[in-house]
Amino acid sequence: MNSTNDKTNYTYLLRCADGTFYCGWTNDLAKRLAAHNAGTASKYTFPRRPVELVYTEHFATKQEAMRREYQIKQLTRQEKLELIRHGNA
Repeated sequence: MNSTNDKTNYTYLLRCADGTFYCGWTNDLAKRLAAHNAGTASKYTFPRRPVELVYTEHFATKQEAMRREYQIKQLTRQEKLELIRHGNA
């Protein structure tokens, strides 16, 4: 079996301590969230900790999760707020 199909892949949205949003993808959501809050996951989130998981989507493949990450990053702040309001975390 291909390793990209061994785990669920997630696209996620974090709310940073300064109120900004960060979007990423991972195949281990709990580990990635812990890394963000430890300051080891991203240069962007490092000075904006703590972060809070506010939205997730799951996908069968890494490629799908990465494609959705790109789409979410193109959204305006208001569109991201709507996504969070109607989505799941």
